[in-house]
Amino acid sequence: MQSREWRLAARPVGEPKLTDFALANVDVGEPAAGQLLVRNLVMSVDPYMRGRMNDIKSYAPPWQIDAPCEGGAVGEVVSSTVDSHAVGDLVLHNYGWRDYAVGKAAEFQRVDRSAAQPSAYLGVLGMPGLTAYAGLYDVAAMREGDTVFVSGAAGAVGSLVGQLAKLRGGTVIGSAGSAEKVSWLREIGFDAAFSYRDGPVLEQLQQAAPDGIDVYFDNVGGEHLEAAISALKVHGRIAVCGMISRYNDTELQPGPSNIGMVVGKRLTIRGFLVWDHAALMPDFVCDVSRGIQDGRIQVRETVVEGLENAPAAVLGLLRGDNVGKMVVRVA
Repeated sequence: MQSREWRLAARPVGEPKLTDFALANVDVGEPAAGQLLVRNLVMSVDPYMRGRMNDIKSYAPPWQIDAPCEGGAVGEVVSSTVDSHAVGDLVLHNYGWRDYAVGKAAEFQRVDRSAAQPSAYLGVLGMPGLTAYAGLYDVAAMREGDTVFVSGAAGAVGSLVGQLAKLRGGTVIGSAGSAEKVSWLREIGFDAAFSYRDGPVLEQLQQAAPDGIDVYFDNVGGEHLEAAISALKVHGRIAVCGMISRYNDTELQPGPSNIGMVVGKRLTIRGFLVWDHAALMPDFVCDVSRGIQDGRIQVRETVVEGLENAPAAVLGLLRGDNVGKMVVRVA
């Protein structure tokens, strides 16, 4: 059997290019003892993948040149050598960027085909969803009545953060990069939303929250982080999930010019990685599934068709082309 797989052809300098990736055809054999053969249905593209293109030590190991890229995917078991996984089972795993995956059965988590569409396990019920849940409720310790500011609010993580904050009785402000995204944020319950392209972030944030904010959920960094520090109340909390505005920088940028406010305001700034909060998974799945079923949580996806377009999808994600979770439909 032949399978296509994407490989990293060159390490990007600045913004990645399509030529930094190469598509290869490889032979796929039958699984060995203890292994599965899985046909991928849908794969994830995520902001953290930009860091994996660099040859630097980080929380996720770098992709290697001329080796298959990796990332979340959901597929269907087509051949199994173990009793725990049957042909036809739907599984979540980390062998994305290819048509077929072979690996140890323990690396493939069975998921409920009847509970949600496959892509949900890469988004609202998967890693991005748990990121939003843990970052808001655990890391930022959001409380009823808090005013919450979310950057990158129209993405997979940010859009759920805002809706979860509303469910806990908060006032929610979101920043996004287009009028379409701002309109959608208002549709799903954000109290205020603005495009950072329309003017200075701090000015727009102060108009939306003249009395200040209690929590900032940071997906962007840069100007947004500086604006949030200025707008935060005393004892405000910042949960740092990502800083996508800096991912393509070729030189180090100075930090927020107002960092000294952290002392006077007694702010808490805490970075986090989602899997440090894996113990929250059962509560997260229960709470978010219930919210989806009763209509209190709205989900939107940007779907790119075809494995051949996976590099274009991740480049589009880094530009902010997506609304909600971006996925690639493989089959």
